Amino acid sequence: MKTIKWGILGLGKIAGKFATGLKDVEGAELYAVASRSKFKAEAFAKEYNATKLFSSYEAMLKDEALDVVYIATPHVFHHQQTILCLDHKKAVLCEKPFAINKEQVEEMIAKAKKENVFLMEAMWTQFLPHFEFVLDLIESEKYGKIKNLKADFGFPAPVDLDKRLYNKDLGGGSLLDIGIYPIFMAMSALGTPEKIQASAKFSETGIDTECDMIFEYTNGVEAELGSSIIKQTPTAAIIQFEKATITLNTRFHEPTSVKIQTPEGEETKQFKVDSNGYNFEAEHVQKMLLEGKTESTEMTFAKSLQLIELLDKVRDQIGLEY
Repeated sequence: MKTIKWGILGLGKIAGKFATGLKDVEGAELYAVASRSKFKAEAFAKEYNATKLFSSYEAMLKDEALDVVYIATPHVFHHQQTILCLDHKKAVLCEKPFAINKEQVEEMIAKAKKENVFLMEAMWTQFLPHFEFVLDLIESEKYGKIKNLKADFGFPAPVDLDKRLYNKDLGGGSLLDIGIYPIFMAMSALGTPEKIQASAKFSETGIDTECDMIFEYTNGVEAELGSSIIKQTPTAAIIQFEKATITLNTRFHEPTSVKIQTPEGEETKQFKVDSNGYNFEAEHVQKMLLEGKTESTEMTFAKSLQLIELLDKVRDQIGLEY
């Protein structure tokens, strides 16, 4: 099996999680890491056993041995850095949200198609065993059709107006950072809503600290969604079917268990995951690359466009502009 040589661009917290997950991927090598800080690049390379380190993104991308780049920088840089990687003919797995708005995502996809190079949004939840199990239940209609859906994600983040989460210039706020997960849950289960209602609370820096949403569908089904960086919420997803209630237990967007409640009783299905879960999306990317694909068969361009369009519509409703 060919070894896939990975590079990581941007070496913050999420990059560390991905590098940890990559250790559990057969045929994967953390070949290169790049940060504009040489000190950070050296420390990260040492901690995660990267083969090479760079203090320039461009220098890493010029390395001909590099196969694919995981972009782990703040949201506002995703568009520019994805284009940069594609210019160097490097396959890209770009952290979510794919970009700040639909226009940027469309440009990224058009560039990938023009260069004939693989590109995918790193929505890791899509590839987790419990999530795939629930999607199969929905598609099979084993418990009938969906009547209602609730999903939330909230935690009390330390108030630091200088950090990324509170920095509007870096795309901070609850919606793009964590609200994307409840929205992705609703989109995966129910598709695009007919109508969206949304409201938000804002910090003095102009980012949304909380966002509450209701997605209304043509069949009368509603999805109640929420995100918060100022309070703890259940961070679960509850789907009410005609014949059962399915709960993706906390935290629903990462490896977890699924509770199934029917008139006959209740059971909790466990999913054995021996890693932090980031390995699943990396394994999928490697499979796509080895098959010569330039687009994921699971996290498709259409899904990413659908997702960013929903985020844009919510931002429009709450008056959040970047």
